[in-house]
Amino acid sequence: MGKIVAICNQKGGVGKTTTAINLSVYIASLGKKVLLIDLDPQGNTTSGLGIDKQKLNNTIYEVLLEEITLEEIILPTSLENLKIVPARLELIGAEVELGRIERGQFQLKNSLEKIHSHFDFLFIDLPPSLGLLTVNGLTAAHSALIPVQCEYYALEGLSQFLITLERIKQAFNPFLSIEGILLTMADQRTNLSQEVIAEARQHFGKEVYQTVIPRSVRLSEAPGFGKPVFLYAPESSGALKYKELAEEFLLRNAEVKVNFISQNV
Repeated sequence: MGKIVAICNQKGGVGKTTTAINLSVYIASLGKKVLLIDLDPQGNTTSGLGIDKQKLNNTIYEVLLEEITLEEIILPTSLENLKIVPARLELIGAEVELGRIERGQFQLKNSLEKIHSHFDFLFIDLPPSLGLLTVNGLTAAHSALIPVQCEYYALEGLSQFLITLERIKQAFNPFLSIEGILLTMADQRTNLSQEVIAEARQHFGKEVYQTVIPRSVRLSEAPGFGKPVFLYAPESSGALKYKELAEEFLLRNAEVKVNFISQNV
């Protein structure tokens, strides 16, 4: 059974899509079968892997409305072990449509039931909001990975988001857990980044990944070329850190594998 991880934060600009793309790519490069699901109407995860959104006949939007199945829109990428479920702007209409469907919060979960055993990990890139798309992603997920930018007020926003996760857990998904907190956009030369990192580790302990993602020009440039940093600038600091994150992620999941399997039996 593949583990479903929602990559989420109600705040935009924290490296959520960058993390979704590059973590998926590096885990796939390490031999795991990965499905990346773009659930953000901006479709940046889709274009960031070199897919022309305008040439798509169908996206996750039609799946959520039960017009087609998820299997029909899974696309290959430049990496053999990585597949993607694309999105584009019309997905924003799903916020309204899902509200008209009985138990609309479970549409993505229901769609994933037939296919998630085909993958080792399924990552969902969620929009920076708390609408029905985000609720769908968190209802379908086994865990939530939360990127947090190293800046003022970041931890305050994180605390508020954790309250939201707890509410979704109580209402729709009792098995939802915290996969981890990822510190992003760090500038190790500044006192601010150091203070945020120290405070996060003090308050959230082992939930915070040891890997910290730095600010990186190459990470910012790569999506413009439709490539993950793994292919665009593999020796850059951002690339090396996402490789390190993938290794840490897999190590953590190796430690909890027995519990995860037993939970879903």
